[in-house]
Amino acid sequence: MDSLEFKQDFLTGVKAAAAVSGEGSCAAFVNEMAQYLIDSEVLSDFQPSFYTGTKSNRKYRVDGYNFDEFDNTLYLIIADYSGSFEDSTITNAAANRLFGQLRLFIDMALKSKLHEEIEMSTPCADLIDLMRYNSTRIRKFKLLIFTDADMSSLIKSIELDNYEDLPVEGQIWDIERLYRVCCSDLSRQVVELNFLDFCEEGIPCIEASSAASENYTSYLGIIPGCVLADIYDKYGSRLLEGNVRSFLSTKVAVNKQIRTTLLKEPKMFFAFNNGISATALDVKVEDTDHGRFITFARDFQIINGGQTTASISNARFRDKAKLDEVFVQMKLTEIAATASQDDTDTLIRNISRSSNSQNKVSDADFFASHPFHRRMETISRRLFAPATDGAQYETKWFYERARGQYLQEQMHLTPAKKRQFALQHPKNKVIKKTDLAKVQNTWLMNPHTVSRGAQTNFNAFAEWIDDMWEKDDTKFNERYFESTAALLLMFQFLEKQIPKLPWYEGGYRANIIYYTIALFHHLVIKQFPGNDFDLILIWNKQDLPEIVQKCLLEISEKVFFQITDPERRIINVTQWCKKQECWDGVKKLSISLPEELEICLTDNGLAKAAEKQAKKDQRMTNDINAEAEVVKYPAEFWKKLTEFAVMHRLIEMRDQQALKKACQIPLKLPNSVESKRLLALLEKARNEGFKDE
Repeated sequence: MDSLEFKQDFLTGVKAAAAVSGEGSCAAFVNEMAQYLIDSEVLSDFQPSFYTGTKSNRKYRVDGYNFDEFDNTLYLIIADYSGSFEDSTITNAAANRLFGQLRLFIDMALKSKLHEEIEMSTPCADLIDLMRYNSTRIRKFKLLIFTDADMSSLIKSIELDNYEDLPVEGQIWDIERLYRVCCSDLSRQVVELNFLDFCEEGIPCIEASSAASENYTSYLGIIPGCVLADIYDKYGSRLLEGNVRSFLSTKVAVNKQIRTTLLKEPKMFFAFNNGISATALDVKVEDTDHGRFITFARDFQIINGGQTTASISNARFRDKAKLDEVFVQMKLTEIAATASQDDTDTLIRNISRSSNSQNKVSDADFFASHPFHRRMETISRRLFAPATDGAQYETKWFYERARGQYLQEQMHLTPAKKRQFALQHPKNKVIKKTDLAKVQNTWLMNPHTVSRGAQTNFNAFAEWIDDMWEKDDTKFNERYFESTAALLLMFQFLEKQIPKLPWYEGGYRANIIYYTIALFHHLVIKQFPGNDFDLILIWNKQDLPEIVQKCLLEISEKVFFQITDPERRIINVTQWCKKQECWDGVKKLSISLPEELEICLTDNGLAKAAEKQAKKDQRMTNDINAEAEVVKYPAEFWKKLTEFAVMHRLIEMRDQQALKKACQIPLKLPNSVESKRLLALLEKARNEGFKDE
């Protein structure tokens, strides 16, 4: 798929989404762009909030926003959308005009009485409330233009004046730029850090050559506190490796000890602080008369020391701390260019886990690379969904274990093969990791958690999955995957129907859906004791029964009026929906489900029997997979592992018989139990430094 095909496919998808939702092509365009940028880690979340007005014949407008609470950056989005497939260009003058409209909106939100004039319980009212409430916290404005035109080649850089004392950054996102990010090897926007932009010679360092291997090279450096703060001020939370960013933003308070040292004993900071650990895919080191200096690093990610970095920047910003005497030690690990993406992800995950061991980071904090995802991916590639509407072929629900997988699978296909792929894997049957977390956590009746945003919900769901996986991983089987697809069909139905309902005034559609589905499940359990809703019924039909559709639509109306109730405790509806108190109020709604719904329910006993069989099938699959994985390695490999394990005292009594058989492959084959022990021993040995080759 080239950039032109991507653009045509993207714009066609926008028009289809607009037709489904009924909310207009421009709104659909902004939403589609935002979802891609969330997947690419440019945005952590997105809230639509269209509003436009004029002041003294000057127009102001906003289409959506996101507030990154970790680095206190407010993203404001404006659309430049024509909907035409014809070539057009956005010029520098046009871009400046759009940036000007966003700047005037900031003025109107913070300095005028717009908050008194705008209708309450609307998305833009929530945005203005958020801006005014956080006016002293906001550290940077990022103004984003989403356009379906091509950015002019004359636009080399965008420099915007500060808003009072706050920096303002401008970005233009056209579809070509979106394509470059989504279809890159990493499927996200990477930080290319030129240290020469921040200090004259770079970062002084020494290479830890004795610790180097074919997979990585390490450097030890000393980075001035002011340089680290400057870098963080420019790149913000994008500097932090995704799992660490999530961990810090949800679990760690501001470190008062770091702040105290910076303010009272800056000279002692180097001695008191553990420093930072980072990884990069390409590091440039130059030798000068003064020593060796790191001058460049691509895909620079801080995997330990995020709190240190943020604290130094915050102390300078809030407390006006002088950083001249502050220095921070840095360990930078360069990942080998020859490493595969999976090997790179695994290495970064293991370094990150080890580096953060003092913070008690669990496997749930590294959920992006959890084996749960590999299982969901494996199931999705082999499992066919039932054919519908008289179709003579089955389709598959495509699970994206890695960002951009769906697009990248098509990149090198011929036109004919691409059509075949799209026929078997329709775009509306793509399941992203955040989608799975969203629908399953909603069904677990946590709509207030889901309302807190994709990343926060993902973290909460990760903890639950990790706990369940440790207890019994067979719970996550084909039946679980089918239930996920069924829930997505439920979501898609409400996304399509809610905008068409007479009571819907625009805005909060996502929150309405979360609360509607959660309340529906709550009511089923409460009003039909001993039963639960049969999600497999939806999977088998690949559609919702009419009685379910009717129930959901009736519930959605009452949910809407409840979450926007003028008597609610928090005026900001978006913030109110994030509270447990909001969910407690919704659960008190007086709604009776019809008796006809019984045909869509399943007896808990029967459901448990079906789940028991699904677990049995998954256990058998696990056994087969373990045996297959073991025989992939020849006998010589297991002999080498045996020598290493004996030398490092890793072998237990129960391992000996399994190793004895493995060293005789293919004459003898370990059974499933022995294979699992061998794989566990192999993982333990790798953590101790064992090399497969």
